[in-house]
Amino acid sequence: MRNLALMILLALSTPALALGAEVVALGDSLTAGYGLSPDEGFVPQLQRWLDAKGAAATIVNAGVSGDTTAGALARIDWALTPGAKAMIVTLGGNDLLRGLPPEEARANLDAILTKVDAAGVPVLLVPMAAPGNYGPDYKEAFDAIYPDLANKYGATLAPPFLAPILAEPDRQAAMNTLMQADGIHPNAKGVALVVEALGPEVMSLIARIGDD
Repeated sequence: MRNLALMILLALSTPALALGAEVVALGDSLTAGYGLSPDEGFVPQLQRWLDAKGAAATIVNAGVSGDTTAGALARIDWALTPGAKAMIVTLGGNDLLRGLPPEEARANLDAILTKVDAAGVPVLLVPMAAPGNYGPDYKEAFDAIYPDLANKYGATLAPPFLAPILAEPDRQAAMNTLMQADGIHPNAKGVALVVEALGPEVMSLIARIGDD
């Protein structure tokens, strides 16, 4: 059913592709826009940001709430449509929430990037930063996944998705004003801050289309 829903979403997005190159945003609830109205999520806010900059690109929302890296790997062939010209990969948050072994997340992301690389599609890899409560060894192993794989596949490495929120000088105030009540997902204002940080990275990704 999840794959069917994604196929329908991609089909409905097709008429908009005349606006520019198709950039697939592969991710979990952070990409899908969990808890937000249809125009407040990461993809619609990023699309408006790019439109305002005159970027010729259409962002396709391939985010599925609750997806782990394993779940995304299982649907990568559906998400990597023939029309995809670039991909934003934002995964790993649910692996962290479940305390899954870093080596599993690494293997899954490696397999995803292998498929994307074989398709000749440039990638913007957006990390998840592991919390410290699993211990320093876990954090070191998990955080190393993203720069290692970006280097292996020539992907552009972005700052961690929530970095601009966590970088706010008053962390507690940021959690209260930029995050939803669950403390996991940004609210509309928080997403706007994320888009401001990642927007230039996406512009650079779009500039790579056709060069890979």
